[in-house]
Amino acid sequence: MSRDPVMTSDAAAALIMARCDELAGISAMPEGILRAYLTEEHRRHNALAARWMVEAGLEVWQDAAGNQCGRLEGTRPGLPTLVIASHLDTVPDAGRYDGILGVLLGIETARRLAPHASELPFAVEIVAFADEEGTRFGATLLGSRAMAGTWDAGWWEATDAAGISMAQAFWDFGLDPEKIHDAARAPEDLVGYLEAHIEQGPYLEAAGRPLGLVSSIAGARRFKLTILGEARHAGGTPYERRRDALIGAAQAVLDVERIGRDRGVIATVGQLDTRPGAVNVVPGEVEFSLDLRAESDTLRDSAWDEIHAALSGFCTQRRLELVIEEIHSAPTVSCSPRLRQALAAGVAETGDHDPITLYSRAGHDAMAMAAVTEIGMLFTRCEDGISHHPEENVLETDVALALQALERAVWAVAAEHRE
Repeated sequence: MSRDPVMTSDAAAALIMARCDELAGISAMPEGILRAYLTEEHRRHNALAARWMVEAGLEVWQDAAGNQCGRLEGTRPGLPTLVIASHLDTVPDAGRYDGILGVLLGIETARRLAPHASELPFAVEIVAFADEEGTRFGATLLGSRAMAGTWDAGWWEATDAAGISMAQAFWDFGLDPEKIHDAARAPEDLVGYLEAHIEQGPYLEAAGRPLGLVSSIAGARRFKLTILGEARHAGGTPYERRRDALIGAAQAVLDVERIGRDRGVIATVGQLDTRPGAVNVVPGEVEFSLDLRAESDTLRDSAWDEIHAALSGFCTQRRLELVIEEIHSAPTVSCSPRLRQALAAGVAETGDHDPITLYSRAGHDAMAMAAVTEIGMLFTRCEDGISHHPEENVLETDVALALQALERAVWAVAAEHRE
């Protein structure tokens, strides 16, 4: 049950929805909603989040990576912290709830906890991570990686579309790159990490469930694949003499989907570039991407082995060369059993005593935070599974249930922590 909340769950949900609209309003661009790292929109959304955190009774600060933080002390100052967080940055032409909903649920959870903070055996911190999407500089999970102490010094040289380096962007924003490690937290200072997030998929809606537990977050491998053939005149080169790189790439795209479906993994070709790209030239080179993710690393990696074999075999038959460059690899991250149990207790508070469990096919800040503490995630259904799109939508009634579940989960962690 709610412990004498400041406002009802329904009223708090209505406030959260209104604040999602307010955040959208400060970042409306000609191309749609966009809040990118170390920009004026970042500065404005941190200021809004800080104001809302203060209203909820939190002590606030912006850390060395630009994350906006708020803290509610427990029975005494200086206790280890349970972090509740998500991100406020967006992709271009974004929706209103990806990341944002989790931050606002955290703030309202803290507001409801504040009158009873003296009963908490730990502090609670709400964090609005500054960059999860990687929209401006390409690297993702920047805010949470800084907090987890896994910041990559190579990122300082990354540049945005205007040629501004990340290091320069830090200075322009009023941050000191040399102090980035001040954002890092030590494992002994953390009790755990909770994140509420829209599902970004259709499974909860299909099951008729407003909330779901997350078992793990899929680890991804990404590749830049190049097929080399020979560019020749389209009119003058007979079929039997052609080494058409685009034929190889077209077959590769079909093989990727077939193997992904057969093995139950997510395999996507999202980019394809043909050279020389003339209408009357047999393509001599095609470069394309492959994003591969699954519920487990073993399943993902075995799918890659099959994809590799299929592409290599077809290229050999067609006298083509396959060049492989792996450009990203992240392991699957499992959610903590004790935090899953706490979140299950929270979902039970809403009347669902047998909550659905899903693995997250999308990446989240929780992946980075798993390097420094245990993690747990709660999903809220989103309409038609649409995300990273202006039509992204959630139900206000689901937001109210998510708030109830998150608050109850904190008390479940507190009860376990005292034992």
